[in-house]
Amino acid sequence: MADDAQVLAARPASKAVKFGEGFVMDAWYVAALSPDLKPGKMESREYLGQPVMIGRTKAGAVYALRDVCPHRAAKLSAGKVREEPPNGEYGGGESVECPYHGWRFRTDGACAKIPSLTADNPLDITKVRVRTYPLVEAQGLVWIWMSADPRFEGQPPFPPPTIPGVVGGKPKLVDHLDYDIHIDHAVLGLIDPAHGPYVHQQWWWRTGASQHEKKKAFAPSEAGFTMVRHEPSKNSKAYAILGGEPLTEITFRLPGLRWEHVKVGERQVLALSAMTPINAGKTRMNQIIWSDHPAFTALYPVIRLAARAFLRQDGRIVEAQTRGLRDNPPLMWMGDADQQGRWYHQLKREWNASRHERRPFRNPVEETTLRWRT
Repeated sequence: MADDAQVLAARPASKAVKFGEGFVMDAWYVAALSPDLKPGKMESREYLGQPVMIGRTKAGAVYALRDVCPHRAAKLSAGKVREEPPNGEYGGGESVECPYHGWRFRTDGACAKIPSLTADNPLDITKVRVRTYPLVEAQGLVWIWMSADPRFEGQPPFPPPTIPGVVGGKPKLVDHLDYDIHIDHAVLGLIDPAHGPYVHQQWWWRTGASQHEKKKAFAPSEAGFTMVRHEPSKNSKAYAILGGEPLTEITFRLPGLRWEHVKVGERQVLALSAMTPINAGKTRMNQIIWSDHPAFTALYPVIRLAARAFLRQDGRIVEAQTRGLRDNPPLMWMGDADQQGRWYHQLKREWNASRHERRPFRNPVEETTLRWRT
């Protein structure tokens, strides 16, 4: 993690936030997949409770603006994309026109036109701005930087994560599901190792009767932790379709990223699960799989159905939790099976504290071996 602690004086100590409240700020989230954003188009989204309009220029550049016109608070995304004259006062390029009074905003947030002003009005309209959000497109993903400071402009102090194992061209599988739950609880389901026999019971994965004691080595990694590379569990039948002797490594990284990188000889499979909060009560799970393994061509229909079923089984558990979590009750943490959940809570608190106090992030995770039964 780049050291971004060179920023002036520390702020007063922040108040501790309960589990199930608040977000990891000053961080990159998956906003969309690259194919979602069409040239010359825009669409309305919500991230971390903030209304955001994301789009792509005809030239291919991605951009994001706060989806609120500063004049009368109309949604900019309800307007139109306009082309500014190339020899005009503002140097051409595309702008977004508000549907209410026709105010136009360039993709850098500066106002390009206020139609109601007369020609002799001295106002420098470029000083009228709408908030922008940094976007970076990499590995077929569009990442959005969500800053704790609404006045933030410029480049974030570090780039989005580079995910190892993005191979085989376009993703082989893409799916998403919206959970009616805070991201903290969604992440628990993402990194919990003990729910498999009860939630994911299929002949091709495992059954409730197929339970064994597991022992896995963990190590701290960038803004998170990693289950170090190992042979997959023998009672997880899905790995058998890969043949050979697969080795897998599973990484979690703030704010809500989990990826499993499988190697089978020279072939690779990468399964990325990316949690992006829509607001305090809704979280989007994005599931993307890349691979250069021939099984993903030969068995694509079967793998696709299995992956969709897997994600929706998690969705049904979230539905079963929704009422119980409405009042954000205290949670019980039991043994090593819940240690990854404890780490996530510690990582989130430390991340937010380090940003609040203007100091480097210190990963609280230490190398250890965890044991549980599943």
